[in-house]
Amino acid sequence: MGSLQNSQLIQRFPSSFSQLAPQKQGAVNCGRRWAPPLNVRAEQMCSSFSTSHSPDGTGRRQMLRVWIIVPCISLIGRNSLSFAAENKKGYISVLDKKDGYSFLYPFGWQEVVIEGQDKVFKDVIEPLESVSVNVIPTSKQDIKDFGPPEQVAETLIKKVLAPPSQKKKLISAAEHSVDGKTYYTFEFVAQAPNYTRHALSTISIGNGKLYTLTTGSNERRWEKMKEKLRTVIDSFEISDV
Repeated sequence: MGSLQNSQLIQRFPSSFSQLAPQKQGAVNCGRRWAPPLNVRAEQMCSSFSTSHSPDGTGRRQMLRVWIIVPCISLIGRNSLSFAAENKKGYISVLDKKDGYSFLYPFGWQEVVIEGQDKVFKDVIEPLESVSVNVIPTSKQDIKDFGPPEQVAETLIKKVLAPPSQKKKLISAAEHSVDGKTYYTFEFVAQAPNYTRHALSTISIGNGKLYTLTTGSNERRWEKMKEKLRTVIDSFEISDV
């Protein structure tokens, strides 16, 4: 029964670990063209209007329009998928209302598009420093239906989260509950010929979907990054949609 459940777990599960491998020097893939956040654009608008004051009062009327427009822009930003987190300095909050999940990622990481991944953010200088989210349909009601944390972690690490050619090692696996939903969280390393990635993953089930979030860094930067990466993992939550 365990092997059958494991095969169901990895079926249709996208694997993009190799796409997060270090790129050749000078090759930086930003994925999407960056645009300034809406609140930055609003500040730019305010600045431009304030410097265009005219004696006939036109500048003042323009400024009044800006103060009407800016709150609207701010609300639009709040309803978008990503907005600045007020309660965690140095992180950006992602809220996906369609699929029903949220998490934090370190400020400075950029969103990239990787086929098969629901969402990916990474550091373009250190490409192994990243976070990715997968969401796939499932008939299971609870992550426990796939087995205990160690078993599920071993399956994902072996079959999904690292290429077959790499040496993998599960360091730890644990279970916790948030608002009645069970999450499995585990730590592992995957060794390639030219680098070792130290990673953290969390996985859960809700809304008829299997969710997994994985973040990590190059082993040589683990001590520097581990607290930030644990903040990312601990921030991941599923909400009912």
